[in-house]
This record gives sequence, structure tokens and C-alpha cells, in this order.
Amino acid sequence: MRTLPDADEARLLEALHQPVWIFDIDHSRVHWANAAGLHLWQARSLAELSAREMGADMSESVARRLRQYQQDFERGDARFSEQWTLYPGGRATTLWVGFSGVRLTDGRMAMLCEARPHEAMPPDSLRSVEALLHTEVMTTLYSRAGRALYRNPAARASVPAGNETLQQRLLDRQDLRELVRGLVERGHHKRIARVLTTDGERWHDVSARLCRDAVTGRQALLVSETDISGLKQAQAQAQYLADHDLLTGLPNRNHVIKCYPQALEDCRRQGLQAALVFLDLDHFKRVNDSLGHAVGDELLMHLARRLRGALGPQDRVARLGGDEFLLLLPHADAALVARQRAQELVTLISQPVLISQTELRVTPSIGLSLFPQDGQDIDTLMRHADQAMYSAKAAGRNGMAWFQPAMNAAAQSRLDLEVELRRALAHGDIRAWFQPRVSVETGKIVGAEALARWHHPQRGMIPPDVFIPVCEDCGLICELGAVVLEASARQQVAWAQQGWVLDISVNLSPRQFFYNALLQDVRDILDRTGCDPRHIELEITESVLLGHDGRTVATLEGLSAMGLGIAIDDFGTGYSNLAYLHRYPVDTLKIDRSFVRALDDLPALTEMIVTMCQVLKVNMVAEGVETAEQLAWLQARGVHEYQGFLFSPAVPPEAFERLLRAGSPQPQPQPQQLALAQ
Repeated sequence: MRTLPDADEARLLEALHQPVWIFDIDHSRVHWANAAGLHLWQARSLAELSAREMGADMSESVARRLRQYQQDFERGDARFSEQWTLYPGGRATTLWVGFSGVRLTDGRMAMLCEARPHEAMPPDSLRSVEALLHTEVMTTLYSRAGRALYRNPAARASVPAGNETLQQRLLDRQDLRELVRGLVERGHHKRIARVLTTDGERWHDVSARLCRDAVTGRQALLVSETDISGLKQAQAQAQYLADHDLLTGLPNRNHVIKCYPQALEDCRRQGLQAALVFLDLDHFKRVNDSLGHAVGDELLMHLARRLRGALGPQDRVARLGGDEFLLLLPHADAALVARQRAQELVTLISQPVLISQTELRVTPSIGLSLFPQDGQDIDTLMRHADQAMYSAKAAGRNGMAWFQPAMNAAAQSRLDLEVELRRALAHGDIRAWFQPRVSVETGKIVGAEALARWHHPQRGMIPPDVFIPVCEDCGLICELGAVVLEASARQQVAWAQQGWVLDISVNLSPRQFFYNALLQDVRDILDRTGCDPRHIELEITESVLLGHDGRTVATLEGLSAMGLGIAIDDFGTGYSNLAYLHRYPVDTLKIDRSFVRALDDLPALTEMIVTMCQVLKVNMVAEGVETAEQLAWLQARGVHEYQGFLFSPAVPPEAFERLLRAGSPQPQPQPQQLALAQ
């Protein structure tokens, strides 16, 4: 490294016909130049040349190259010789310039530039050199031993120092071996590799080709690199999104299908068992339907964190979708471990969760299958665990069940029922039956509740508590609700034409209530049937009102604006209070049958429900009335209507008409065991 020339050296440099100048890299100015240098730069004096700020027109590539030179000068006695094109006075001048470091009086590192004319080159050659200088593609010429002979500015900027070898550049030894093999076999090779850079580990698209060093004539390697780390990160992110549930961060069904088979194979190789635990949240749809999906999502995130915290070192958990989770528990005695873990999960999941000052509690139904006893592959094990989960639900929910071979037959029966149910809806085999709503004061029929009934051609009557849950599970509940509503509207018109003007109430499931096209579907049914909407009452459960959000209000107001009545079904069993109910256009409250049955034991509770109805000034309908004593109690409290087996169960339209023609006969006590069919 040199210092500034003294007086004698300056006189010698002045006498040279070769342009020489000192460039202040930090300030992008010429610090000193000899006469030939002034002439090259077309400057009348050193003062004029030194006043020029050359950074304004300097490209980022050139500025980066000069900073690289400065760093190398600081490290040692580095010298460079390159073809450069300068632009004095705006005219392109190509020279061969030698660069070395020189220390200024203030200690900063500057650059001594010694130029000599360059033989004339074709335009394409000149442009290729410039392109190599400015390109972002990292280009390096290596010797056969892997030593860097030349790096363009982009390549030089990407290495921590100037002397890294190709072996040091590639982080994965396999990448180096494959590159060498490709060069030997084909003379070129291309691959995506992890490389060491000034920014740490990056992913580069590396292309290498055998060539010769133009200086020595020896064989060399020309390597070009493009940073594709962003693309690799995007690919990794896309893969993560494909394999993980965005809401909970847990692995998803796609991950299970791809990765769990290998986990089972590992268990087989190690002589381990594995339990597959299928966990479903009981009645979770009620949370979404009543409080909204935002609350439901937050609840799922809480429960997912609980499941993560319950995992052992080898355990895995995934969210299959909705409210379904899957756990894989490898163990030497997986049956014992899974039984203990499932019992713990029932307790863990059942713990209350506080969300937006509302305490929520859901329970799990858990099905278990065992590898390899219950299946050799993940699909079979999942199917069997799912069947066991449905068995746990059938046993009363909030519990666990192991897969049994007999469950295959039960699952097939349920699948057959779903197929037949779809066919029955398509062919109009599901009908609306009607249970009378009777005036407590007069004993006359004043209305009816429409109830779905399915008479199977081979099985006979299928109980509603059998096929309605299937409709809920397989997404047919909205179609079923629309069928019953249209049948009720047509029946209301037919009876009105015969002189019986009755109010008919029709149930809306929570899913149907929150269906986006509900208002339009109801409007279409009213238009098709010509029904008077003032005599149709739609029944919703209290859980629908729990969220009391804008969508609930808008839907209720939209139905009410059509002239339809709104009834709250099973009133008293949910979460409604006077403050909530006062917000909505409610016409009728239906007192749940459980309060009517409790008259002998807890009459005060039913009294309170009746008082609430009176305060709200709404029509009261008592459900499930089965005895004359119950009717007398309701009459004494001013309840308006009742329905139940004391008067009549739900009957087909023709039987209902016989009741109407009979002039509403006096109630007769009905056998208690029939109450289950109501």
C-alpha cells in the first residue's frame, strides 16, 4: 500500500504520458491527477477536476465495485487491473486501468489509478464487459482447484472476503460432489444449492461450465449464480400453508396423509404400537351458529393450544377440519397409554373457556383405533377411529370408545341411511305432519306446528331423532327445512280455502337461519305458494340469539318485514334474557316441555318463565302438555296456547282435518309412553 506521492514522485508522475490520478472513493472526487490525467478528464486544472462530484452519474454497480476495492486495499497490498469505460465530457473512453490503494493524509483509503490505452475492441465486446460489471448475476472464474481468479462486482459483493474458494462457497458437500460429477461427465452442471454469503446462508441457482482462463490458458470453471432465496422461502411458505391449518397452526389433513404413513412404518420397524385418536367437539356448530364464527375460531385456537400442551415427546396432533382433531400416539403399550390420554383429554377439553366475557364449555367425543390390530394403513385406521367416535356420540357424547369390528356394519348402515335420505328428499318422500296448537281458554285448535316425518318404504316410519341428526351432519338440514316450510305454506293455503285460517309454525335450524340465501328462499316459497305470511310463524332456538349481532337482527327484521311471525322455541333452556329478547321482533315464546313436566317438582321455575313471557307481552305456547292437571295449571296462569299428547300428537294433514271437522274435541289423557314420539 502506498502513501501520497512526495514532491519528487509527483514530478516523475507529472512527466508521464500515461494518465495517473488518485480517486477519493469516500467523496467520489479526484484528489490528484497528473497532466495526462487532467487531459484525459478534459479538465483545465486540478482545482477544476477536484471540484467535480462524480458520484451523481455513477451507477450503483460501479460504486459497489469501488467500495469492494477499498475493502480489499484495507486488507492488504491488493492490486487490480481491469478494462474500464470512462465518460469524460460525456464521451465513452475505454482504457485498461490498474488500481492500487493509497492512504490519504487523514488516514482514509483512496485509490491510485494508472491508465493505459486499450486496443480497439468490437462494440459487442465492449458492451459485454460493461454488462458483466453491472449485472446482478454473480459471475466467478475459478481455477480447477477452486481458487477464485476473477469475480464480477455482484459476485464480489456476495462473499465475506475476496479469497473464498468454491469449496467454501458451497455449504452442502453433496452439492459440490454433484457439480464436479456433472462437469466431468458433461462439461457443465446446473443445480440449486445452499451457499455462504455476506448475508449468511442463501439459496442460489448455480450454473457451472468448463472453460479456459484467458490469461494463463489453463482449464477453469466459469460459475454464475442467481439468488433465489425469496423463491425458496415462498415455496417453503406455500408448502407450510399446504400442510398446516392457518387458524390453529396445527398440521392439517394433507400433512396427515403425507407423513403419518411414515410414522406408522417407523412404529412397525421399532416394534411399537400406535393409537389413533379421533376427537370431535360435541355440538360445536351451536357455538358458530349462536355466537358467530369469530368466537368459534377463538375457541378452536384455545382448544388447539390445550391439545399441544397434552402431547408426549413422540405424539402428534393435527386438525382435520372444522371441529375434528387427530392424535397419533406411538408407544410400546399404546392401548394403555391411549386409554389414559383419552380420559385426560375428556377432562381437559371440557374445562370452560372465557371468550369476550362469555364462559363457553364444549365436550369431546373420542374414538380410538389401534395399529396394527385395527388397521395396517392410515386410511383404515382413520376410518375406524371415526366410526368409534360416532359410537361415543351415540353413547351420550363427552366420552370415548374403541373401534370394534361391528362398527363397520353400523357405519355402513348410517351411510345407507344418508343415501336413502337424499333420495327421499329428491322424491318428496318426507312429508310435513302437524301437531295442533290449542287455545287454553277455549279448547279450540288455533294453529299447528309442522314436523318432518319420513315413512320409509321398507323400514316404515323413521324417527325424527334418527334422520334429523343425519341431515345436520351431512349438510341436508337446509334442504329439509325448505321442504317442510313449503309444505306448510301450501297446507296453510289449502286449509284457508276450506275456511280454516290457522297459524302454522315451522322450525328453522340454526344452520338454516344463518344460511346466506334464507331471506330469498323464504320469499320465493311465499311467492310460489301464495301463502299469507301473517299465518306462518318461524321458530328459532334461543342459541341463535346468543350472539345478538347485526346479522341476527337483520335476518329477524327481514323475516318480520315479510309479515312472518317469529317464535322462540324451547324457551327457558338457553341463554336468553329480557335484555336480549327486547332487541328482537319476537311474537311467541314456546315454553319448553321440560318446564311443563317439572310442575310437580319445581313449579316456581315454570312460574318464572310464564312471568317473563307476560312481561314481554308475547303469545305463550306450552309444549309437551300430557295431563289435565298440567293444562289446569297453565289455564290458571293465563298461558295462551298449548300443544302436546293431551290433545294430539303430530298427525298427517288428512288426520288433522278430521280433528278440525270434529270441532276440536275435549282433551283426552294419552299414554305416557307415547311422549317419546312427539
